[in-house]
Amino acid sequence: MVRFRIGTKEIASGNPCFIIAEAGVNHNGRLDLALELVDAAAKAGADAVKFQTFKADKLIMKGTPQAEYQKKNALSKDQYAMLRALELSEKQFAKICSRCSEKGIVFLSTPFDEESVDLLERLGIPAYKVGSGDLDNLPLLGKIALLKKPLILSTGMSAEREIRRTVSFLEEAGVNGLALLHCVSAYPAPCEEVNLRAMSRMMKDYRYPVGYSDHTVGNSVAIAAVVLGATVIEKHFTLDRRLEGPDHRASSTPAELARMVKQIRQVESALGDGIKRIMPSEVNTREVARKSIVSSRLIRKGERVHGSMLTAKRPPGGIAPADEAKLIGMRARSEIKAGTLLKWEMFE
Repeated sequence: MVRFRIGTKEIASGNPCFIIAEAGVNHNGRLDLALELVDAAAKAGADAVKFQTFKADKLIMKGTPQAEYQKKNALSKDQYAMLRALELSEKQFAKICSRCSEKGIVFLSTPFDEESVDLLERLGIPAYKVGSGDLDNLPLLGKIALLKKPLILSTGMSAEREIRRTVSFLEEAGVNGLALLHCVSAYPAPCEEVNLRAMSRMMKDYRYPVGYSDHTVGNSVAIAAVVLGATVIEKHFTLDRRLEGPDHRASSTPAELARMVKQIRQVESALGDGIKRIMPSEVNTREVARKSIVSSRLIRKGERVHGSMLTAKRPPGGIAPADEAKLIGMRARSEIKAGTLLKWEMFE
C-alpha cells in the first residue's frame, strides 16, 4: 500500500483520517470571508482547509449553462459571471496561505487550469487536490504529476474504466503519492446514491489510499465511510448557509464541521486494533458479572460430585462454570454446606 505525507500527517490505511474542510468558493470572492473560513476550519480541528484556484477566462466559455444546484442560489444566473465574481488573486491566496500557517492548518487548493498550478507552486502548496470534473483532464494531471507532490483525486461522475485509465496515466507520469476519493457529484448528494461499497471496492482494486468526498446532508455518511476504512474525508462547509453562492446550501456550518471532526475521532478511537481482549474498563464489571460454581445442596465428605449438586452464581473467584465437567466425579475432602462457593482445594 502506498503511503505519503502531507505536512506532518501520513496518509495511509490504519492512520487517523486526514480531514479536509472544503471552503471551496464559499468566500464569495471576499478575502475577509476566506480568512474567517480558515479560522473556522482550524477551530473545528480539521487537518486541512481547501479552496479553489481558477481564472474564469481559463475555466469556462461564456454562455456555458449552470448546473441545477447552482441556479438555486448563485450570485449570478450566468456561470461565467458567477465564477468571475468568485476569483481570488495570487496576493489574496498568499494571505490565506499565511493565515493557515498561523493557525496550524494545512493550506490546500484545487487548481482548474495549468496557470493556477503555477500560482499554487509559487505559494509552496504541499499537495494538490483535483476535483471530479478534471479526472479525465490528463494534461492538467500530467503537469501536477511532474511536480512530484502528493495528489488527491476525486472520482465523482466517473465509471471504473475512466478511473483505471487516469490512474495508469498518473503512474506512467511518475506521480509521487496518490489518494483516490469516492464521490457523488450532486449538491446535496442523495444518500441512496452514495454507494459507499464502491469506495470499499476501490480499496481492493488499487494500492493507493482511498477516501470519500462527502456532499450529503449531515455527518452520518462521512462517519460510515471512516468505519469502512476511508483514509481521507472531505466535507464542504460555510460560515452561513443563508449566504448567496452556489455551494452554501449544501455545506455544513462551522459547528456541524466541528461535530463531524469530533465524531470521526471518536469512531477512529472506537475501531481499535481488532484484537479481542479484556479491556481495563471491563475488569471491575467482570469481577461482578462472571459466576462461580456453588453447591446447591449439602455435599458430604467423600461424596462424589454430580451435576445435581451444582449451580452457577455470582461472584467469580471460585471454580468457573466452564470447568464443571472437570469437577464432576471428584470427591469432597470435607463436608461442604449448601450455598458454598466451590474451590479446587475442596476436592480430590
